[in-house]
Amino acid sequence: MAETGAAIADLTLDELRIALAPQIALSAMFDGWSEAALEAAAQTLGADFAVAKLAFPAKGLQGRAIGMIDAWVASVDARMEAEFADGRLGNLPIRQRIATLVWFRLEAIAGLEESLSRAMAIQAMPMNVPAALRQGWSSADKMWRLAGDISTDYNHYSKRAILASIYGATLAIWKNDDSDDKVETRAFLDRRIEGVMKFEKAKAQLLGREREHFSVARFLGRLRYPQN
Repeated sequence: MAETGAAIADLTLDELRIALAPQIALSAMFDGWSEAALEAAAQTLGADFAVAKLAFPAKGLQGRAIGMIDAWVASVDARMEAEFADGRLGNLPIRQRIATLVWFRLEAIAGLEESLSRAMAIQAMPMNVPAALRQGWSSADKMWRLAGDISTDYNHYSKRAILASIYGATLAIWKNDDSDDKVETRAFLDRRIEGVMKFEKAKAQLLGREREHFSVARFLGRLRYPQN
């Protein structure tokens, strides 16, 4: 979403957050996730700085930083959902759907490795970990939905937890990857997805027909009291 001039004044605060987020991320390479980055972004888009600050209220020791990072993540989510809204991912194998979605997100922030490094350092602070986990879960949920996942049982949660972990680890590799076309990151992502596919296959074989109605208590009970 790219709004300029008078149109900016018509945005709600939530819309303004998303509109400003990519420009804030760009400024964060030099100013960090700071009020200075917010001011530079507001100036670029022609937004009133006072209103921009209302869109990112200061919270706790990190001020507006975690809110700006959250908006950046949300802006990437929005770009991803718009890009794949046509359902074309349905023609691909599931592992390729996930790889395509993760790679799209990486390409969407290409050139902003320094901003990502600073963002991850802020997210790692103890007071920000819950917000960072929510961000990762939300993005993983959106990826799985675009990939066609409609599970509602325990698989719904395990898939998102695993993908959030894979995505976070891939981001950590990507931001420091100096190889041509990020080939090291690509190989890392492919290995992680392959590992998950093998795990899912083994899990399906273990649970058999009961995998869609899996009970943790019943499973643990069978481990403790195996049938004769």
